[in-house]
Order: sequence, then structure tokens, then C-alpha cells
Amino acid sequence: MTIKKYDKLVRDKIPSIIESQGKKCKVYVAVDEDYRNRLKDKLLEEAQEFYDNPSAEELADVQEVVNALQYIHRWDLMRARNKKNAERGAFDHRYVLQEVSE
Repeated sequence: MTIKKYDKLVRDKIPSIIESQGKKCKVYVAVDEDYRNRLKDKLLEEAQEFYDNPSAEELADVQEVVNALQYIHRWDLMRARNKKNAERGAFDHRYVLQEVSE
């Protein structure tokens, strides 16, 4: 019997999918600080996967983690985004800063 170790947050249906393939898996439910930390780790993982393979599917994974973080922290991302855009702009002009002289 081969056992692969993961120790990472997974989507809700992953344990059922694994078991439907005739395999067994061991999971636990992360709570509070553990859940928040695992979401931050997952955000980095998904962002790296998007960087390596830019696609709608990979970006959707990033968005799913962002949505979970927004929900648990009760953040109003649209308000924060609008405020930031009003103060600093968005990325519409595609500016690349090369240098600043004083």
C-alpha cells in the first residue's frame, strides 16, 4: 500500500472524489487560525499554479480562495478596491515603472 502525504487545504468534494476512486483518505476540519493560515498558503499555491499555467480555470481557483478569505474576515473587497483605485488607480494604462530620480 502506497501512502502519499499532503497536509494541505482542499476543495470540499475532494475527499468524496478520492473515495469514489476506491482509495481512502484521512482529513480533518481546520478551524480558526489554522483555517486562516491554510487559506493563505492555498492562495500562494493557486497563484503559483496560475503563474505557471495562465488559464481561466487556474484564475478561478485563485478567486475561490480569495472569496473564502473575504468571507471569513468579512471584508468588503469591492469597497477596498474602489478606494484603492480612486487613490492610486488601477492597471488600465499598463504602466511599467522603470526608475525614479530625485
